[in-house]
Amino acid sequence: MTVSTISIVLGLALCAFTTPTPQQKGAAMTKHASGTFDVKITPQTDDGTSDPTVGRMSIDKQYHGDLDGAALGQMLTGMAAKVKDSGTYVAIERVRGTLHGRKGTFALAHSGTMTRGAQSLVITVIPDTGTEELTGITGTLTIDIVDGKHFYTFDYTLP
Repeated sequence: MTVSTISIVLGLALCAFTTPTPQQKGAAMTKHASGTFDVKITPQTDDGTSDPTVGRMSIDKQYHGDLDGAALGQMLTGMAAKVKDSGTYVAIERVRGTLHGRKGTFALAHSGTMTRGAQSLVITVIPDTGTEELTGITGTLTIDIVDGKHFYTFDYTLP
C-alpha cells in the first residue's frame, strides 16, 4: 500500500459526517458524549489480493472524555487506480470502557467514501452489540480533526 493510499484512507477515516438519531414518541432521550481519541492504523499483510488498490488495516484507539476506553478493529479499503482522492473504506471496531460512568462494550460500523476529495463518513452502533450497562445502546458517532488532534461526538440512547 502506497503512502498516498494510506493518506487517502486516513482522510476518509477522519472526516466528519453528521447523521441525526431519529426520535420516536416515548423513546429514551438522546444523550451526548464528547472527547478526544488517539488512533494507530497499521497496514496488514496482503492475503492474496495482489492488488495495490485493495487494503486491510488494524485499528487501535484510545478514547478520552465522556467515553473512556479502548477499541480494536479492522478496516478494508478500496481505492481508485487512476483518480486521485477517490476511494472507500469499511471498518468494524469493538469499544470497551465506560460511557458517562456506565461500563460495557459495543461495536461501531464505519462506512466512508471519498469522491475526488469530497468526503462522507457514517459511523453507527451495530444493533444489539451493547453489553453490561451498555446493553441496548444505539447511536451515531462523528469525528473531527482540528490542528491534528482527533475529536469525537457521540449521540446515543440507552434504555
